[in-house]
Amino acid sequence: MKTTNATENFIGADKVMDVRPIPCSVKHGLIIKQWLELPVGDHFVLLNDHDPVPLYYQFAAQWPNVFTWEHLVKGPTEFRVKITKLKATAPVGEVAECCGGH
Repeated sequence: MKTTNATENFIGADKVMDVRPIPCSVKHGLIIKQWLELPVGDHFVLLNDHDPVPLYYQFAAQWPNVFTWEHLVKGPTEFRVKITKLKATAPVGEVAECCGGH
């Protein structure tokens, strides 16, 4: 996955990462990159137009017991999930790009 410094600006001062305008083909990779770069104990709120269940399963498979996933708003048109990093993570290679058909 190619990244630029622009990805660092996806999380605003309010800790919200609005991924609604991001193309699905790169969305998961950008979200994961932001989460991997978080300091332990920090979080951001993912704002999406659908429930990011496939992303949750990806996190659960790759980083069990390393994150918390808390739904703050559950639709119907806006979904907000607070994702917190609990422990340090090892660097990961390529991240699969998938939005579960969305």
